Amino acid sequence: MSETSTAPAGVDKLYFAVWRWHFYAGLYVIPFLLMLAITGIVMVWFTSISPESGERLVLTPQAQTQTISAQEAAALATHPKGKIGQYIAPRSPVNPALFRVDLADSRRVIAVDPYTGAVLRDTQDGASWYTLANDIHGTLLIGTLGDRLIEIAASLGLLLVVTGVYLVWPRNGAGLRSLLVPNLRARGRAWWKSLHGVLGFWISLGLVFFLISGLSWAGIWGEKYVQAWATFPAEKWDNVPLSDARHKDMNMTADDTVPWGLEQTPMPMSGSDAGVTGLPMGVPVVLENVVALGRAIGFQGRFQVAVPADDAGVWTLSQDSNSYDGPDPTADRTVHIDQFTGKILADVGFADYGLAAKSMAVGIALHEGQLGLWNVVLNIGFCLIVVFVCVSGVAMWWKRRPSGARRLGAPPMPAGVPLRGVALIALVLGVAFPMLGAVLVAVLALDFLLLQNLPAMKRTFS
Repeated sequence: MSETSTAPAGVDKLYFAVWRWHFYAGLYVIPFLLMLAITGIVMVWFTSISPESGERLVLTPQAQTQTISAQEAAALATHPKGKIGQYIAPRSPVNPALFRVDLADSRRVIAVDPYTGAVLRDTQDGASWYTLANDIHGTLLIGTLGDRLIEIAASLGLLLVVTGVYLVWPRNGAGLRSLLVPNLRARGRAWWKSLHGVLGFWISLGLVFFLISGLSWAGIWGEKYVQAWATFPAEKWDNVPLSDARHKDMNMTADDTVPWGLEQTPMPMSGSDAGVTGLPMGVPVVLENVVALGRAIGFQGRFQVAVPADDAGVWTLSQDSNSYDGPDPTADRTVHIDQFTGKILADVGFADYGLAAKSMAVGIALHEGQLGLWNVVLNIGFCLIVVFVCVSGVAMWWKRRPSGARRLGAPPMPAGVPLRGVALIALVLGVAFPMLGAVLVAVLALDFLLLQNLPAMKRTFS
């Protein structure tokens, strides 16, 4: 490389331009990819292998279970000043039931033996390794700013994949073997480059899937760009009064447990004659009877019952992949019940979702490793490969960086790259992914207008 960081004459200008974009995108993306992969492993472990709430504790089944009311009383006895906010049915006959007890300043999750009523575990809701990893994974613990920074990284990650595939695609007589099989006999930077390119190619489609499914939760592309038009229409609930609350308000922590396609849908409201027959007239609308109704209308295994939060609230029965209720995302179902009349106000299943919501229900289940042991092993292995690809990228840069110079070691800037084509690419990507478009415009402005006209900065970033 020359001091002016200009590609030598006679080389593929497009290759050098793509390499330069890949390099600068990697500078920003690699720390985030490492964070996402590591926290992803932690989250999969504590949801699918060793949940901290105790819901996978193994019990000895007995001939008869305690009533839901008796289990509820046992959970409340641990915190007499609290009230039940949620019930989670046992995953199987050998697992405990969970009760969320809401206190004045916190929430507790109580694991109860349904056969004996014994309290097996008492944990604070939201104070777990899983919750910490999830908060870092989604917001870096800094709220909206963190969400935006991660969305930029995920958007640039898509650019990183596209440019990476272009760079490793066989050329100059090289066959497909160089793309599919690493050259383990290579030495030095060539060894790292071969492993980086081959493993990166093998995981490229998977990485695109993880990035896009993750972006669907992001504040700009997900909430404002995609979810807004893919939300389940509350208008389908004919003659049902709606409250100002949305389904998203049911998320008690940073963990999004409400189905993606319902998050922005308004909640129905109790206190009218609307709805269809649920509990028979005269039967008290209490947890015991609501759970029984859930079983009667088809809820099996692990499902959740949310208690009304106020006089306008409803009982909500749900079974969905976002809440880790089961390995079948097509079994998603949400039912709302009037707290005064016991009537069913709304019953939404997977079949009622739009295409985007159906894709997200399946995609998030795969993203979070909920489809079975094979999914857990696949996701953990994938995350470990992502970590290695990131490390190998840093190792390649370290071995080619200018020795003893205060320079970044960026790939050389090719002269004569058609700006019209670059601007068109930025425009198309900007329409599809707004945060990526904004970053590309900023980088292009920095590179072409500022760095190229300030020799000192140009040398530093070359």
